Amino acid sequence: MTPQSAGAAKAGAAPIILREDHGPTAMLILNRPEARNSLSQAMIDTLTAEIAKAGADQNVRVLIIAANGPGFCAGHDMKEMTAHRADPDKGRAFFQHMFESCAKMMMSIVHLPKPVIAAVGGTASAAGAQLVASCDLAVASKQAQFATPGVNIGLFCSTPMVAISRNVTNKQAMEMLLPGDLITAQRAYEMGLINRVVDTETERHEAFQLAGKIASKSAYTLKIGKEAFYRQRELDLESAYRYTAQVMTENMLARDAEEGVSAFVEKREPKWEDR
Repeated sequence: MTPQSAGAAKAGAAPIILREDHGPTAMLILNRPEARNSLSQAMIDTLTAEIAKAGADQNVRVLIIAANGPGFCAGHDMKEMTAHRADPDKGRAFFQHMFESCAKMMMSIVHLPKPVIAAVGGTASAAGAQLVASCDLAVASKQAQFATPGVNIGLFCSTPMVAISRNVTNKQAMEMLLPGDLITAQRAYEMGLINRVVDTETERHEAFQLAGKIASKSAYTLKIGKEAFYRQRELDLESAYRYTAQVMTENMLARDAEEGVSAFVEKREPKWEDR
């Protein structure tokens, strides 16, 4: 595993995002443990850039997002937001830019042509829960907790609601949004917010195990499959079937599908060319 530093940090300070490469899997690690990995504007900008780099890296087939410290991500940086209330416009321009850039970062995960797995070891609240919900898959330790607590401070978690409500049912989303209480990893699993609950401090290992299985597939097939999943979800039933029929036709004509079917018939392992 090769550790790398990512993101501009102040002189002498630790990078706010770390990257580790393990074969075809890259892991981005939120590294503001003293601030519970809250999403400052610098954190949002750096994470967006690092996600894009991983997407452009042909050696990377799967991306994992993890975090250092006891908290996965505490949401937006309230100290930074409060400081901008002193701006001439009371922070309006900053708040608008921050929420829009955060939404762009979340969408970059969805639009990334590679699977993204969240490895959650601590509490993910507000935009932190949004980050987990934006990933394609999520593995969490038994000690992980999740919340959308904005209602407790007079700031409804409206943007986190977008990702969370696309993972769970309406009433389950409201169960998180209206009381603002923490829920356990087990409850998050039951709701469908995460895929697996694992032993404490094993979430990264389990995420890498899952990533390894996914990385063995055709990258081309995963790319078109992920894109089709998110696009068809927003269509009505008839349109979704029409669209996915076209996707499968194009997929069937691809080199990797031809190879995969031939390998299945011939009872051998396929040799992917990712095209």
